[in-house]
Amino acid sequence: MNERMNTIFTEIKAKHDSLLGPKAFRDTNAWRMKPETPDLMRSRFAVDRDRILYSGAYRRYHGKTQVFSFTNLIDEEMTNRNLHIAYVSQISRTIGKYLGLNTELIEAIALGHDLGHCPFGHDGEQALSESCQEAGIGHFHHNIESLHIVDHISRKGKGLNLTFQVRDGIISHDGEVHNTQLRPQLDKTQEQIQAYIDAKKNGENVTWMPATLEGCVVRITDTIAYIGQDIEDAIRYNILKREELPKEQVAYLGNKNSQIIDTLVKSVITNSYDQDFIAFDDETSEQLLALKHFNYKRIYTDENVKQSNAIIYRTMRIMFEKYLNDIRKQNKDSKIFKHFLNHKNPDYLEQFSPAEQVRDFIATMTDRYYNEEVKAYMLPWRG
Repeated sequence: MNERMNTIFTEIKAKHDSLLGPKAFRDTNAWRMKPETPDLMRSRFAVDRDRILYSGAYRRYHGKTQVFSFTNLIDEEMTNRNLHIAYVSQISRTIGKYLGLNTELIEAIALGHDLGHCPFGHDGEQALSESCQEAGIGHFHHNIESLHIVDHISRKGKGLNLTFQVRDGIISHDGEVHNTQLRPQLDKTQEQIQAYIDAKKNGENVTWMPATLEGCVVRITDTIAYIGQDIEDAIRYNILKREELPKEQVAYLGNKNSQIIDTLVKSVITNSYDQDFIAFDDETSEQLLALKHFNYKRIYTDENVKQSNAIIYRTMRIMFEKYLNDIRKQNKDSKIFKHFLNHKNPDYLEQFSPAEQVRDFIATMTDRYYNEEVKAYMLPWRG
């Protein structure tokens, strides 16, 4: 049976590879930190995709904020991190298909790119980063934590052993930085990834590009997926009215998420086809940047949004110190032992300091889990 299956797989894979464009990254050129025997039925990138898809970190996406904290408790149609990942995956695979790129590599990167987001989105990220700095372990960045999760936390600390290309795509996404054009750094090495991690933890600004065109597609799609959806959620949340959207950007990009996505995707495909880069045209890029500024002013820094996220700033330092003390005192009744450290292998426990272990525990939490831990510690029940 295995011989027959191998024949079928080889034939199908050859057909699949023949459809790839000349600039696509080939599965046969992928490599892992720890070499493995090839899978009988799946390409290397398909294996990576499935390892991410079935990981505990992926399952926790559903309980993590995209922008509006706590709203999923009362309105389940508000976007959570899981939906954002699905949108990035779908849109980036569409772009990759039209550009003749490797959609299996794209999908694996898309599914894994936000695994390191802590509870409460970017507000949680900032609050956790402040605690990490105070503890002497440097700045916290969710893209670095995403790579850390697939390398050192998943599978009880053994990691998923993903290909270099998927790992690079995960750490190289950055939807907050605005780029008109993304040109891949094709000769990137593991040493350069580590240097980037060190620099970011030290608070340095680093110019950083993915190693593949596929990674560039996911990075540019991250913005495409959230910019219009955040507007739709803000309208649903009653902090914004559609008629308040900036007229120039509406005229150019559209006033609904579907129109904005359509405009941006067509721009990327038209300007990236048969090129060594992934890009918007200049006018679309300018309009998108203006819309980002509008969102920042009217949505991300809105008083109602910040008010609902204030709990994370008030409690993060308290919870960080609590877990750190629990480790120091070997309080085995603490959730950091019961739900995290007791399930990690000796390599993880020996390689990372208590403060880093606390960082990782908090980063893996969903909004609800974090909220319940805060209540249990600060409002303990007395029978």
